[in-house]
Amino acid sequence: MRLEGKVALISGGARGMGAEEARMFAREGAKVVIGDVLEEEGRKTEAEINETGGQCVFIPLDVTDEAQWNNAVSEAVSRFGRLNILVNNAGITSGRTTVEDTTEELWDRVMDVNAKGVFLGTKAAIPHMRNAGGGSIINISSIFGIVGSGGSTSYHASKGAVRLFTKSTAIQYAKESIRANSIHPGPIDTPMTEASREEREINQRFLNNTPMGRWARPEEVAFGVLYLASDESSFVTGSELVIDGGWTAQ
Repeated sequence: MRLEGKVALISGGARGMGAEEARMFAREGAKVVIGDVLEEEGRKTEAEINETGGQCVFIPLDVTDEAQWNNAVSEAVSRFGRLNILVNNAGITSGRTTVEDTTEELWDRVMDVNAKGVFLGTKAAIPHMRNAGGGSIINISSIFGIVGSGGSTSYHASKGAVRLFTKSTAIQYAKESIRANSIHPGPIDTPMTEASREEREINQRFLNNTPMGRWARPEEVAFGVLYLASDESSFVTGSELVIDGGWTAQ
């Protein structure tokens, strides 16, 4: 198994892509801690993984709260002895707002969850990864951390911040065998994108902009996360893995 003996913490692990990552990690031998503000759904994912032979613990986690991050990381180490993998998966969307339409409150909320949350999680995890002799940090950015669009101003800014923060982390900690990489998904069929998929005009726009002409399945992104979490990517750090059906190739 590709993650045998490793311990992983996944934020936003209650549902959608985070839950798919958790299930995949558990099947590959990892002990998994999932953190989320969605406690009911998180408990269901925890039970599902444990009932199918994996090892999973759910912890309530608001990624904008440093104390909660420190608690989640400490709980992972307390339960399983170490921390080898961090997936900063939690995120929110901002809707299609231009610069002028974006309120200060919306900007702050999106930046707090999508950018500050990644920073706090990384900061909390690094000392424990150092104690473990190294580790892998995978930050979920977006194609909209690479290219622009007609709206979603704060979302673009937050995901661009994740992209460059990841590279900075990678350079700072490479000599300690702590790797950091970002993943840049295109449109994914998850609960977070349900509203966009149900709105005919937006759905068609996404399909038209994706050369493969469809939304990605969560597991298609999770396989990329699994690769970066595993020792197969031991010489990969500071990189961007784009999983977008060809969107950014145009």
